[in-house]
Formats: sequence, C-alpha cells, structure tokens
Amino acid sequence: MKARYLSLPVAMHEDAFYDFFIPYCHPESCGNIWGGHGLETYGEDLSLVSRLDENSVWTVVDSCDNADQWIIPNVHFVNRVCYLVTEVQHNDLPIEFLIPHRGRSLTPLGLKRQTSKLGRILVWWNKASEDERKLACEMP
Repeated sequence: MKARYLSLPVAMHEDAFYDFFIPYCHPESCGNIWGGHGLETYGEDLSLVSRLDENSVWTVVDSCDNADQWIIPNVHFVNRVCYLVTEVQHNDLPIEFLIPHRGRSLTPLGLKRQTSKLGRILVWWNKASEDERKLACEMP
C-alpha cells in the first residue's frame, strides 16, 4: 500500500475493532463496565490505565454532534466514557471506530472486508517511515 493511496485517519465500524484488536477484561480492573471490557475513568482503574502501555489502550468517547460514540487510540480525557485494553497494539495508527447509536452491525462480509483492510493498513503503518506517515495523514 503506497502512502499516496492511503488517507488517514480512517473511520471504521466498532465490529472491526472488536474482531481485529481483541479487547479484554484486564485482571486488575475494578469495575464491570462496557461488557466487562471497560476500565473506569477515575480511581484505581484510571491509575491502572496510566501504568499500561499506551499502544494497547483505547478511549471510548461521546460524539460532539449526536448520540454516537467513538473508539479512538490512546488515553484521552475529553468526552471520555471509559478505556479499553486490547491484545493487538495500535502503534498510534490514526483510526477511529464508530459505535452507532442505533446499534447497527456489519454483515459477515462487511466485517471481513473491514478487518482485511485494517490489517493491510496496520502492516503499512508499522513499516512506514515518519515522512510516509505524515504524508498519509496530510492527504484529503
């Protein structure tokens, strides 16, 4: 995948996030939120988040425009709902996953397409130079 064909950030559906990055319930988690996978934004969970490798941490945030939510890489503090920890690291890939308010899911084919695309993008991102990454993020 060449940088000139890649425009970042990429927005995908939450189903692809769960299938590709594989969130899990951290053994030191204090709460039982977000289907057992979430870490609270305060107290001992927040302390735990600060000790984790940020490449494995994601933030669920509220949308500013509507009732949708988003999963974004790294630790954020504005509009945060909870944090998620994943088995697969994001390595600061500029990507967002939409959590639609109305709860729509991808079809099996749609999920396969998005996870395949995600895999290709992450492989490219991990091999790209800093200049290639910047170019991909600057393209419309």
